[in-house]
Order: sequence, then structure tokens, then C-alpha cells
Amino acid sequence: MPPTKVLVAMSGGVDSSVAAALLVRAGYDVVGCFMRLGSPGETLDELEADEGADRIRVGTRGCCSINDAADARLVAARLDIPLYVCNFKKEFDRIIDYFVGAYNDGQTPNPCIRCNDWLKFGKLHDYARQIDARYVASGHYARIEGSRLLRGVDHGKDQSYVLFGTPLDRIDEMLLPVGGYRKSEVRALAESFDLPVFDKPDSQDICFVPDGDYAGLVQRRSPDALRGGAIVDRDGREIGRHRGHQHYTIGQRRGLGVARGYPLYVVNKDAASNTVTVGSRDDLLAGGCLAAESNWHVEPKPGAWIRCGAQIRYNATAVPARVRVTGPNSLEVRFEQPQFAVAPGQAVVCYDGDTVLGGGWMTEALHTQLPHSQCTI
Repeated sequence: MPPTKVLVAMSGGVDSSVAAALLVRAGYDVVGCFMRLGSPGETLDELEADEGADRIRVGTRGCCSINDAADARLVAARLDIPLYVCNFKKEFDRIIDYFVGAYNDGQTPNPCIRCNDWLKFGKLHDYARQIDARYVASGHYARIEGSRLLRGVDHGKDQSYVLFGTPLDRIDEMLLPVGGYRKSEVRALAESFDLPVFDKPDSQDICFVPDGDYAGLVQRRSPDALRGGAIVDRDGREIGRHRGHQHYTIGQRRGLGVARGYPLYVVNKDAASNTVTVGSRDDLLAGGCLAAESNWHVEPKPGAWIRCGAQIRYNATAVPARVRVTGPNSLEVRFEQPQFAVAPGQAVVCYDGDTVLGGGWMTEALHTQLPHSQCTI
């Protein structure tokens, strides 16, 4: 019987490179795939000649740059596996449009989750079927046991949060080879496999906003969207002006351009009225949140509260909470202790220990505590 074929998403980084090496060592028929997300030009000169400034940013830095493509080729050659380059620019434009649209709607988006849902474990699965690959693999720090998605062994690098949107039936088609290792062990494995990327730094930026200027990207993609407006206090009194609500995020303290006798934070953004509301830190404490576009990895009972650990941003720690289904695609989470800066547009992911129960995209922060009589299951 021929070995099982696996399509590996190879970004040119150490994690996906080791994932591919581990699968080769395990006897799989490994095919590498580098996702071209920017301009289809194969040289830096061609990219810089492209009129699309946003595409230049995608092509020159981030997790899928020209240099990354070259690294992926070197690794594939070292492992003696084929490497295909798939042009996903059209699909990636959808992610950038989502990102810009969310900021214009007053939300705080998470494009990495969308990229995993729509590309790595979406479009890439379609390509895997075309080449008769049984699995799609990646270098994410998460684990799969049976049909369960779990945190990676290295909780400091865990990426299960950004995989919560993976449909349950697709979990059986995924392999996450590095999830059982710590980052230091992965780098040691890369060196032992003689991979040229063993000491390559991790990518830290959103690949299409490497300079961190989110508002600048929004301005370029939707020039008429950024308009000056009022900065108001909790009572609705204007206390300053802003250059566009897209320049602000929930919980932001610095760079507000207004002052009081106590620290001020951005507590709300209203895209419809183009206002930014500021208040005290206590104004940012939320007892829970509502979320839409929910995706469950278990079968919850509608309306029943489930104890869980709730994580409200990628680099946050899961906190004790309860979650319940409120509709076909919605849920409600209530925290045992109020949480700071719950931002609509981010994901809330619920865990039972290391196991992902499900999650959704936060639509509203709830600033009241759940009555104690409703907290028992």
C-alpha cells in the first residue's frame, strides 16, 4: 500500500518546516505548498513595480514574503519533497477587505483566524483533494486527539485560539505535527534535520500590515472612510476631536489627545456617529459578552450553561467563565470576574482544560454581572 499523502502548508518558517520534516520521518508522502498571497510576481523588482502598495507590503515582509518562498524551496529541497506555489491572492484580498471593513465598522478584527478558516484549512483543503492528499498539515502549536482540538504542549506558543473556527468535520483531515513539542524543541529538531531555517526569527506582524499602521491601510483601501469626529466622555459631552475612529482600539490609553485628572481609555467606538468614547479603566470592565458566527467542537445543549475557560484575545489567559447557546449561530459568555477591554470583532474561545469547546466572534460586551442565582449549572 502506498504511503498516505499529506499536503503541508509551508511558510518558510521553522515551525512549518519541522512539521514537514516530522511527517517525512514518519513515512508520509509529503507535498509542500507555499501560499502566494500578494502579487504573483516572483522577484522583488516585479513586486515593487506593482502599483498596489498593499500588495508590496504583503510581498516583501510578513509570513509569506519572497524571502519566505525562497526558504520554503530550500527546505523542500533538503527534505527531497515537491513544493508547489499556489496563488491565493484573490482569496487573500477577501481577508484584507474583511480587515478593512471591520475597522470601518468600529470593530477590532483578527485576520489570522480568518486566514486559517478561509485559506489554510479552507481553500487549501480543496487543493488537497485535487492531488488526492488525505490530510492538510501545518506548523501550528495545537494538537488533535481523536476529533478533539487541544492546546499545544507549549502553552506560551499555543495557537488553538486561532483554529477555533475549523469545522468539526475538518478536524479529521488535519495534522499538527509540532503541537506536541515546545518551541525550543522544535528549533532543536530543525537543527537536527539540518534545515536552513533552524534559527530564523518568528514572524511577529500581520503580514499585510508589517509597519503596524492599520489606519494607514484602511485609508489606502477606503480613502473616504476616515473622517474627523468627536471624542466624547461617558455622558456624551465632546471633549476633543479625532482624525477617524479607525485610529483607536478598545482599551487604548496613549495618543488620545485629550486629558482629565485621571487616566482615560477608549471604552467605545461608534462608527455610525463617528464618535470615540473615553472613560476610566473601570468603564472597560465587562461581565461577559455576546458572540456570533459560533463554531462548536462539542454538542452543547441549547440554553444550558457550561463551565469553561474563556479566552478573549490571542495573547490572553483563559479565565473561569460559563457559556451557553443563545441561537443557531450565537452564544453568550459570562466571566466569573469582570474582564478588561472586551473588544467586538475579536474572538472568544471556550476551553475545557486544554480542549477547545467552541467559540464565536464577539459582537457586544456585557457590562452587568450575571445574577448569582443563574450561575449554577
